[in-house]
Amino acid sequence: MTEPRIPAGFDFTDPEVLAHRVPREEFAELRRTAPVWWNAQPRGSAGFDDDGYWVVTRYADVMTVSRDSDTYSTRENTAIARLRPDTTREDIEMQRVIMLNVDPPEHTKLRAIVSRGFTPRAINALRGSLAERAEHIVRDAAVRGVGDFVSDVACELPLQAIAELIGVPQHHRRKVFDWSNQLIGYDDPAYGTDPLTASAELLAYAMEMAEERQRSPSDDLVTKLVNAQIDGEHLTTDEFGFFVMLLAVAGNETTRNAITHGMVAFLDNPEQWELFKAERPKSAVEEIIRWATPVNVFQRTALVDTVLGGQAISAGQRVALFYGSANFDEAVFEDPERFDITRSPNPHLGFGGSGAHFCLGANLARLEIELIFNSIADHLPDIRKVAAPQRLRSGWINGIRQMPVRYR
Repeated sequence: MTEPRIPAGFDFTDPEVLAHRVPREEFAELRRTAPVWWNAQPRGSAGFDDDGYWVVTRYADVMTVSRDSDTYSTRENTAIARLRPDTTREDIEMQRVIMLNVDPPEHTKLRAIVSRGFTPRAINALRGSLAERAEHIVRDAAVRGVGDFVSDVACELPLQAIAELIGVPQHHRRKVFDWSNQLIGYDDPAYGTDPLTASAELLAYAMEMAEERQRSPSDDLVTKLVNAQIDGEHLTTDEFGFFVMLLAVAGNETTRNAITHGMVAFLDNPEQWELFKAERPKSAVEEIIRWATPVNVFQRTALVDTVLGGQAISAGQRVALFYGSANFDEAVFEDPERFDITRSPNPHLGFGGSGAHFCLGANLARLEIELIFNSIADHLPDIRKVAAPQRLRSGWINGIRQMPVRYR
């Protein structure tokens, strides 16, 4: 096998990498030469007591790991591939209360409960109200004339959808925004984050909601979740609190970054923006998600010795699934570096590589992206950038913090 041309000391989860770009060239090099490649790290630099992890770059291998929960665990070291250097083993094990970091069969039971709020029927019931909210958001931006696309437009519909879905008062939605920024922004000095305080405040808020709904049931998702029973089990107040924490990141950060990256892609490819405004192809949403891939990487830990893509992997080693590479795999996507809103089929892994941890809110995210871009096309057809977007410094989120634009 050819030795990959990766610079010495390069780390695919180094926050400085995503602060500037997605490493597409390096991903392509690994797909060609070493699709499962050992990325050495100084012990403890990423919050784990090990010397590195396996970089998984090919679509097929990402799918294989995603579908094999018996071999590859999220519980062992969490799904987050880079933590703060001062993270302790106790900190890691405390994360096992979050559904993302739970393996089947426990994960299957939890998912059966919370999925009640994300059925196609439940999501479709939100279409009318979210369409109105999308139009209101965009009309407000038009009145401003200029502003930050991220805070004015991209974040607003996901925040309002989450608030409506779980019964958070709309005037509290910016609390969720601030908490979620601090939860994922620990590698970015611009946020000046305190993730421990943010998580404690969000948990306390969610638990108070759960306890209030137990006392006074209402017609919302909180009531359904804290009272639902599967095999005689229901979400405890703690479990609900950690579910809201997960939803704050998965339902807010990821969708808002998909919207922002999608807008950047349209503005960088004006012929695609003209096509969208004229025809509104249904395929556009999937291409926006593929192109954005807001979660660049999640990880698993091998529970047993195994082989992946011809590479031997030892029990206990971390395996990083780079969706930011898999979604540009030439073996699956023709001309993957081209943003093409008519691309079909488009079997991207923007919601994960199927398996137990496929994104629960995928249909909600699709709906939000569809509605907001339709409203932008209707009311902000001449939107344009006035400065370069400012990227998030993160080891795992492909994010944009700010995007100065002129709306009309």
